[in-house]
Amino acid sequence: MLDPLMRRLIDPPLKGVASILPRQLSANRITIGGFILGVCCFVAIAIGSMTAALVFLLLNRLADGLDGAVARRDTPSELGGYLDIVADFVLWGLLPLGFIILDSGNAVAAAVLLSAFSMSMTVFLAFAIMAEKRGLETDTQGRKSFFYMAGLAEGTETIVFFVVVMIWPGFFIPAAFIYAAIVYLSVIGRVATSYTALQNLKTDA
Repeated sequence: MLDPLMRRLIDPPLKGVASILPRQLSANRITIGGFILGVCCFVAIAIGSMTAALVFLLLNRLADGLDGAVARRDTPSELGGYLDIVADFVLWGLLPLGFIILDSGNAVAAAVLLSAFSMSMTVFLAFAIMAEKRGLETDTQGRKSFFYMAGLAEGTETIVFFVVVMIWPGFFIPAAFIYAAIVYLSVIGRVATSYTALQNLKTDA
């Protein structure tokens, strides 16, 4: 929901940074480096080092934005788009596990959150496949290698959630249940939007 606003704020400075980076620093290398930072965030959560986890998360998100800017500066590739989405989705699957390792009492809340994430990712990617088949495009969240379907819970909201629970880890259980509910609502909204869009395409055909 907040991603379009954030894109308008962060895209210009990221474009400026990308323009001065050496050509040897490719978008794919930034994506891989960012993913390694994400894994470090997971480890930091698991051992209870929340300050380090927060720093690693913010650096990971910086890399996630910068790789797209560098890709647009150079020549975007299918491999780059693949690595970008896989790195993001694997990270969101890892971080709740870190909170389980930190405290087994978080297990149920983390499981519910992971359930919501998996449903959201499934709906998101399923529609992206259908959109690719029909040649649909959108630049609402910036130019992407795949169709990006907006929703109530997107990247910005997910980052805010993890920042909150890293600052206040004792709040993880209620926060996870609340955010999972928001993600479930986003799933319902995306399914409804997908159904309408694909039904209209069928009618137009």
